[in-house]
Amino acid sequence: MGLAMRIGAVFIAVAVGLVAFAAEVSAASDVRSVRLWRAPDNTRLVFDLSGPVKHSVFTLGSPDRIVIDVSGAKLVTPLDNLPLSNTPITGVRSAQRSPEELRVVIDLSAAVTPKSFTLAPNQQYGHRLVVDLFDSEAAAAPELPSTSTASTPPVPVTPTQAPPRATPAGGKRDIVIAIDAGHGGEDPGALSPVKGQFEKHVTLAIAKELQRQINAEKGFRGELVRTGDYFIPLRKRTDIARKKGADLFVSIHADAAPRAAAFGASVYALSDRGATSETARWLADSENQSDLIGGAGNVSLDDKDRMLAGVLLDLSMTASLSSSLNVGNKVLGNMGRITPLHKRRVEQAGFMVLKSPDIPSILVETGFISNPNEARKLASSAHQQALARSITSGVRQFFHENPPPGSYIAWMRDNGKIAVGPREHVVSSGESLALIAQRYQISLGVLRSANSLNSDVIKVGQKLQIPATALASQP
Repeated sequence: MGLAMRIGAVFIAVAVGLVAFAAEVSAASDVRSVRLWRAPDNTRLVFDLSGPVKHSVFTLGSPDRIVIDVSGAKLVTPLDNLPLSNTPITGVRSAQRSPEELRVVIDLSAAVTPKSFTLAPNQQYGHRLVVDLFDSEAAAAPELPSTSTASTPPVPVTPTQAPPRATPAGGKRDIVIAIDAGHGGEDPGALSPVKGQFEKHVTLAIAKELQRQINAEKGFRGELVRTGDYFIPLRKRTDIARKKGADLFVSIHADAAPRAAAFGASVYALSDRGATSETARWLADSENQSDLIGGAGNVSLDDKDRMLAGVLLDLSMTASLSSSLNVGNKVLGNMGRITPLHKRRVEQAGFMVLKSPDIPSILVETGFISNPNEARKLASSAHQQALARSITSGVRQFFHENPPPGSYIAWMRDNGKIAVGPREHVVSSGESLALIAQRYQISLGVLRSANSLNSDVIKVGQKLQIPATALASQP
């Protein structure tokens, strides 16, 4: 009898376990909301979920449609209030095919190429299903299968080499400044204590004002990387800048910190040896998480000769980093005249968005949006104009001293229309005295004499005086 009771107890426990497992399996995740963003070459739909799901996507023609089947999900939000204007989507409808299977049909005005993936929760969002609809004429859209159940983000297209920069009549081209408004779309960036204020909106407003001011400078042209509220993967941002023929990449951000009392603006350049401070390292890690939010992966270099790629990258990065630190110092000095500074030197950290070996790049933290006082200032159009003006001044000063060959500013300098004087060069990692002399087209002897050097040995951080005569002949 005792044995029978024990066997019965085991059967009961197993039965209870099976019931619980079945209930867990049958419990569908809620589709709590659906968000939509339009980018220049694609439309992104984000389904916010209460839990993980499986999905498949396929296309139909005559008329064009996209069908999304989501297993283990039920819809608890309306789909009739999505902003469909300026998108190829004419309507979105749904059907609950069973308690555990949802079908969403997207009606289209033109054929698109779909790409879909799921994202795990992060600090801002829970589980998400992301469906990107690439315009059929978008050359950058990758070839994709008609059905996808990808559980990991796709790899972005490897950046292509920049096209030759356009030369206007007379052979005097504009200097192109690529202006990157940080975050965007489903990545709001840092959150503000001011209700309704997000970093992505502040950065876009400052970026647009900076573009307006840059375009007002003869011989300069500002190009926005992000023109609206949509997400761009970090690596693609530098790819866009390269395709626009950028001479400089400026990424605009608004800082955040656990302490609300933290304040002040900062300027960052890339560090090839890690961050120069714990704050810089923490901030770089935080910003690099944007690709996880947006669903981008890393570009693979498996098909490259690693040693050759590394040598070429180091050579290119050294020159680019030197210019980045130079322009960063000028921008920081001008910003210090209109707003408090968090650090009085250009910080260096491993920001992915700055890793462009052929374009000098800086990241400008315009202030702490997590600080209530600075958040209110950052929302002010007057303060946004002042910040943009300080960045413009620093950029102008840098290019007046270092104009690219063939540019209008180089022509102005060569014809004595821009005053140049002696300046300082701060030695960065990997530079040699010979490399610096070559950059400014000056002999080693003149450079040694100007700095009272007895040898060619220099140290990182050392300040060298560049004679005015050298600057006058610099290309």
